[in-house]
Amino acid sequence: MDRYEQIKKVKDQFANSLMGKANVVGVGIGFAERGGIRDDEMVLVVMVNKKLPPGALDPKDLIPSEIEGVRVDVQLVGDLGALT
Repeated sequence: MDRYEQIKKVKDQFANSLMGKANVVGVGIGFAERGGIRDDEMVLVVMVNKKLPPGALDPKDLIPSEIEGVRVDVQLVGDLGALT
């Protein structure tokens, strides 16, 4: 299984539970960002409308840094909505 397929499998399995966490507005597959700079590591991206320190979140809303061997990158995207 290639890297994309591995990440897609994890995304398909965990997207609903991740979407139920505070501030999460989307889950996808993309590239990691470090300091606002995209790098070439493909990861599971959890998009949030607000980034908070772990201590400010209820433990049930913490997003793991890795799921089943797939790195998770939390990225601030703001509020998402459909274009009309």
